[in-house]
Parts: sequence; C-alpha cells; structure tokens
Amino acid sequence: MPIDFSDILVIGVSSRALFNLEEENAIFEKEGIEGYRKYQLKNENEPLLPGSAFYLVKSLLELNNQADKEIVEVIVMSRNSPETGLRILNSLIKHDLKITRVALSGGEPLAPYIDAFDVDLFLSKDDKDVQTVIDSKACAAATLYAPPESFDEKDNRVKIAFDADAVIFSDESELRNKTQGLEAFHKYESEHEEDPLNEGPFAKLLIKLSKIQEHLPTTIELTPLRIAIVTARNAPSHMRVIKTLRKWGVYVDEVYFLGGLSKDKVLKAFGAHIFFDDQDTHLVNTSKFVPSAKVPYLSDSPMKKIENDKKKQSKK
Repeated sequence: MPIDFSDILVIGVSSRALFNLEEENAIFEKEGIEGYRKYQLKNENEPLLPGSAFYLVKSLLELNNQADKEIVEVIVMSRNSPETGLRILNSLIKHDLKITRVALSGGEPLAPYIDAFDVDLFLSKDDKDVQTVIDSKACAAATLYAPPESFDEKDNRVKIAFDADAVIFSDESELRNKTQGLEAFHKYESEHEEDPLNEGPFAKLLIKLSKIQEHLPTTIELTPLRIAIVTARNAPSHMRVIKTLRKWGVYVDEVYFLGGLSKDKVLKAFGAHIFFDDQDTHLVNTSKFVPSAKVPYLSDSPMKKIENDKKKQSKK
C-alpha cells in the first residue's frame, strides 16, 4: 500500500537551502558542470556547513522523537546528479539528519516533482522553481535569503513565524492598501470583521501545522511547535485576523500587530527558526537576525505587477 502523508508535514528542501553551497554554486557558474563535478568529488567527505533552512529542518525532525507517531517528513531535493550529490548524502549523515528520501534530478527543474512527493512546503534558493510552485498552487513555497551570521536558538522548541496578508491570507487586503490607501483598508476590514479572510499560499500549511500538534504530548498551549504571526496590521484591522483563524480552527501561539514598526526585533526576540514574508523591505532586515524566506505573488496577480513596476522605477 502507498504511504499516506495526509497527517504528516512534508518539507521539500533544496540542497542549497539546507546546506551552504554558495562557494560550490559560484564554481558551477564560473567553471561549468565539469569544474563543479571535480570540486565536489575532491571534497566528497567534507561535510557541508548549515544553510538557511538547516536549523528549521533539524528542529522539525526532532518533533518525531516527541510525538506519538511520525509527524514530519523531510525530502532533500537537488539538481545534483547522483555522482555530485554524494557529498550532500554524506553531509546528512555527518549532521545526523534523519532524512531517508532524496531527489537528485541531474540538472532538471525540481518543481515538477513537488506533487510526486506530496510536499506541503518547498524551500529553495532558486526563484524560478519557487515561482513555478506558487503559480501551480501545489503547495506553499518560498525563496530563502542568505542565513544570518549567527542564529541563537532560544530553546528546544520549533518556532515558525508568518506575515499575514499575501502569506497566510490572500493578497486582496494588501492590494486594497496599496491602491486605495490605509484609511480605505482599515474601513473595509472593520466593516468585514466577521467575514473570514480568503486563504493565501501558506494557509493550508498553517492548518497542517495545527493538525500535527495534536500528536505531540503536551497541551496546545505548551506545544514544542510554536507559531507566530508578525504583521504590519494594527487596530482596527486586527480583529479580522483573529476571527478568521478561529473559524479555520487554527490555534496560533503569538500574534504581533506592529502597525508599521520594524519586524526584525520582534522576530529576534521570538527566536524564529524561519520567517515568511512577501516583501523584501521587511526581509532584508529580518534575515540579519533569523532565517527568512520570501513568498512570491502569483505571476498574473496585480500585486506582482505593482512589485515589478516598483523594481523598474528603482532602476531608473
């Protein structure tokens, strides 16, 4: 019988997201596949250093030791060939990461294999792969920023933080804010306080995280899997967020309504193993303190057009 992952959180992580392969990637870009292959074979037994997703993956896998069943599955997804990928496999062993499933695509894009592995969250450093996954709506996906120079794990709990609009929820409210202004945004949110926000690209992931908490030995308030929402929303638009989560049946441990204040200090205090946001404006700062990842807009969305227009203006 096929394995059922319906109540297991499945993370698909690229080798460059899990390990620091920036030097190796630079060699590939400069010397091509031949130079890269020689380098990898020469350093086959040298363990790779942690990348941006390493501490998240390691901590999530630890939850399996506390739960009454397996609740987390991690699949390393790499464009390496079986030959050049051997260093990655050796590094998994050296770092004692209990990962048994690996996809080595030999240079082919990874996005087409997301559905084959029942992935709930895809983490990569390749913008094109992430955009393809987001556009397909197959699962949550994000592009990792470079890891912070030092990351302080506050304790042995897993801590995941999300932005609200365009991440957990759809980008409709954010679009209204961008096109009609803050006053119109607050007015609409207040008038529709009882109407649940539409799901965004990470809604199903949040619901899955809430579901696997049921298999952990502590009450939900004391869970070792701690979830926070860190958003620029503030009163009076905050109530709709809380009421939407309640209607979804999702328990979130912490929520911070910052009203435009910087997110980096809050996330540092929280000790997030990862933070997901849709805007580089926030991520440039947060990535200095906690592992951070960008959630792209759908390619055909109005928010994507606004983002692209802004980039064009900045280049002039």
